[in-house]
Amino acid sequence: MATNIPSTMRASQWTTTKGGIDKNLKLNPAAPLPKTATSLPPDHTLVRVAYSTPNPIDYKLAEYLPFIFSKPATPCLDFSGTVVATTLAHLKPGELVFGKTEPPAFGALGEYIVVAKAGCVPLPNGVSLKQAACVGVTGLTSYQCLAPHVKAGDKVLINGGSGGTGTFAIQIAKALGCYVTTTCSGPNVDLCKSLGADEVIDYRSNDLVATLKRSGKQYDLIYDTVFATPALYWNCQHYLKPSGQFLTIAGSPSVGSIVELLKVFCWPAWLGGGQRRLAFHTAASKAADYEAIAGMMAEGKVRAVVEREFGLERAGEAFAHLKGGRTKGKIVIEVAGGEYD
Repeated sequence: MATNIPSTMRASQWTTTKGGIDKNLKLNPAAPLPKTATSLPPDHTLVRVAYSTPNPIDYKLAEYLPFIFSKPATPCLDFSGTVVATTLAHLKPGELVFGKTEPPAFGALGEYIVVAKAGCVPLPNGVSLKQAACVGVTGLTSYQCLAPHVKAGDKVLINGGSGGTGTFAIQIAKALGCYVTTTCSGPNVDLCKSLGADEVIDYRSNDLVATLKRSGKQYDLIYDTVFATPALYWNCQHYLKPSGQFLTIAGSPSVGSIVELLKVFCWPAWLGGGQRRLAFHTAASKAADYEAIAGMMAEGKVRAVVEREFGLERAGEAFAHLKGGRTKGKIVIEVAGGEYD
């Protein structure tokens, strides 16, 4: 176990989410370290966090289910930083690492975090800590939704290409050799094309379902990162191969969202329900998947699109920007990052 671990740390925390997590995050200059920081369980690592990035899950769970958290609570799953101490043989103090924790163990907006084996992997040469901090949820989710289900030459439709998950998805799909169609609003068309999308549909200027029907294309996989409306799924027999699959990651713990998801999952095809395979994917940390993404990044095939950066004291502003729903790519929050620059 490493020595010289301080007894407190800087952290951005909330005690209530009434009115939104963004209005309640406060910088605590003397927050306690994670309970196991000085007595690590087997296969865990204590990391000094350099950068983190917020994801929708960070505010949705806190705002819809605040009672599951001990207060004050420190949000965020994604991190990059330096190993302080570890019980893993393949890691050593001072090594640069990245990954994510697993809900409900958030905490990456604190200077120190304890991470399990599957969610903590070495940072490859050529990949910066800022870039790596963005991989945790969005990069991993897109990789797990694409890599096991497609092969070179397949056609993939990514609904929502300009957000954090979508920007990773476009690049990963191209790195896997796929033909990629994606959707976004007009101002983001050039961004999606710059990431490698073969075809971009502006959903504001076009009726998406009608456009897909007219195209005549048959996709091998539809990856819906937004699930703004179930219409894309209800009609997908017109543009998704019978052997294809419709994957979604979106939704919220609200009653309305849950009802819509239950409809698309449970309504039988013979009563007019969906006619293609549908799955809801939740990412789970897997070291091999992180290593595969990191390899793509080191080769220059994948990069995190970072729209804005915030300091730890401005974490509330970062969440407000994310909740606005118009973020291009990712938002990075510097926890102790300046010390690494």
